[in-house]
Formats: sequence, structure tokens, C-alpha cells
Amino acid sequence: MSSDPIAAPVVDTPERRAFYERISRKNLTPLWLSLANLVTPEPVSGCQPAAWAFADIRAAMLEAGGLITAKEAERRVLVLENPGLRGQSKITTDLYAGVQLVLPGEVAPAHRHAQSALRFVLEGRGAHTTVDGERTIMHEGDFIITPPMAWHDHGNESDRPIFWLDGLDIPIVQFLDASFAEHHDEDEQVVSRPAGDCEARFGSNLLPVDHRPATAASPVFNYPYARTREALERMRRTAAWDPCHGLKMRYANPVTGGYPMTTIAAFIQLLPKGFATAPYRSTDATVFVAVEGRGRTRIGPDFTVDWGPHDMFVVPSWRQVTHDVADDTVLFSFSDRPVQEALRLFREARGDA
Repeated sequence: MSSDPIAAPVVDTPERRAFYERISRKNLTPLWLSLANLVTPEPVSGCQPAAWAFADIRAAMLEAGGLITAKEAERRVLVLENPGLRGQSKITTDLYAGVQLVLPGEVAPAHRHAQSALRFVLEGRGAHTTVDGERTIMHEGDFIITPPMAWHDHGNESDRPIFWLDGLDIPIVQFLDASFAEHHDEDEQVVSRPAGDCEARFGSNLLPVDHRPATAASPVFNYPYARTREALERMRRTAAWDPCHGLKMRYANPVTGGYPMTTIAAFIQLLPKGFATAPYRSTDATVFVAVEGRGRTRIGPDFTVDWGPHDMFVVPSWRQVTHDVADDTVLFSFSDRPVQEALRLFREARGDA
């Protein structure tokens, strides 16, 4: 099958130009001038490969901590802006990412919004997040979700700062003109359920007998890293390494088996020391975080990043990627794959094809 453009460039003439100008005044425009850019043979994106060193982010965040409080900022976050999408608060064309800091004794006030959110804890432990009346303690590597319109607030009662990565579907909701947000009357919502209640009801291979899901999001909102890491370590004993991914798992909604959120997929993968992945590309632009280990990632023909723990990088849609790790490595990642799969748009290519 040919990958040539759908149509050759249209010849410009004075008569055509006059026609275009005349119909433009009636808010009309000719498709034949833009069709080749609208329907492309392969994905074309303003999203660029990019990387962020956590050491740089951490230093900037601590400086921000001396300039503005968590309450005044509502969320003290530095946005990870893709260099090809500056000024748009996007890390990919349809996802947002930022790093949040809560200092000891602070509270990030309760609010809720239509956007789905994930938190991946980068550094610190002992702080908490409360989602719809249930509080959970945060530890490094924990994956925590906030479903749409769920009340949530964060507090830090530990003696050290806590940092986490935020990932939201803000651009998707913005594109659909479906954003709603509310602020709670109190900085912290009332804790109305005991800690671990959701885990007991939905995360232990059990379900309430008459459970009818009220939302498509997972009812379990904290996926502890300790349990995830143990599972990866048990699975590595079979040495069933995928050439492109090593050992890669997706986080799941225990009620449906689907993704924890309808718009954002999250993954965890283990790469053993010395492992070099085969080339891989997919249509879901993906944000990566190095949880453990050190290595090098090549994105496309001309972008390479050396990374260590808590460093972050983004792989644009349909850009070939390979990982080469020096130590045992765990990578966390997230993308818009649930949306693409629901719309039957997701595509991947393994190897050099």
C-alpha cells in the first residue's frame, strides 16, 4: 500500500484565490487546500521527545515552596510542558503532567473536577490523600487515582516534603468543552470511611454481592508500590521477557478488568540488568518515569536520554523507542491508550517494521 499523500498540491490561480477570499467572508473554506494536512499517511504531531531530570525539578519545586503556599496555589505544581507544545500545559497533545510538592504541615485544599487524575509518588512517605471520604497514606512508587468529580485533598503530616507526578486528561476534557470544577467548603473533607475500605471491598478478589458500578473508574484508588514490586519480582522467575517490553503489566480496574480510568492507561514494567529492548512504536504518546535503575532510551532517529531514578521522559505518537538498561530497572508510564482502543485507533509496530 502506498504511503504517498492522498492528493498532490493544488495549483494556485488568481481566479481560485478570488473565490477563496469571497467564500471566506461567509465562513467557508475549501477542503482541497487542507486535506493532505488533515488526513495524513502516518501520525503527525507537534509533540516532541523530551526529558526532565528530577534533580532539576526538585530544586525548582523547593524554591517554589518558599514563594507560595500549597493553599494559596491550590495545587503547587510545576507543569511539564512539551517543548513542541509550549504555553498549552500539555506533555502530549491530549495529556497533562506536572510535579506537585506538599511541604510538612501543609494541606492542598479539597476540590473536585471533571478531569481524571493520577498521582505517582516520586519521593517521600507518610503524607496522605483523601478521595471521596477515604484517606490513604502515600509511599514512594504508589499509583493513586482520582476519578472524575471525586472530592480529593492532600496533606503532609510527615517531617519531610513529598513530591509526586500528576497526570490528567485536561486537554481531552478541554477539547470536548466538558470541564466542571468545584471547591469544598473546608480545606479537608470529612473522613467517612476507614482506611483500606475500598481495598477490602474491591481489591481482594471479592465484590459486594449487589455491587453496581456507579462510575467507570476503578473503586480502588491506591495501588501500593510494595505489592506491585513484589508481583514483578515473582513473575521474573519465569524469565518470560518480551523483546520490546521486558516484563510489562497494566494497572487494572478490579471490577471490570479494564483500565483504572476511562481516558488514561497506566503501566509498570521490569527490565533486568543489561536488557536492551527491541524497537517499538505505538500511536499512544507515552510519559515514562524511572522508578528504579539507570539506563538510556532512544526515541526516534535523533533523541537520546540517559536517566536515573525519578527522571521523566515522553515518547510521541508513532516514534520508535528502545530502552537499554544498566541495572535492574522499573519504569512507570501512562498514555491515552483507553481512548484510542475505544475508538479503534490504537496501532503498534514491533521491531524495525
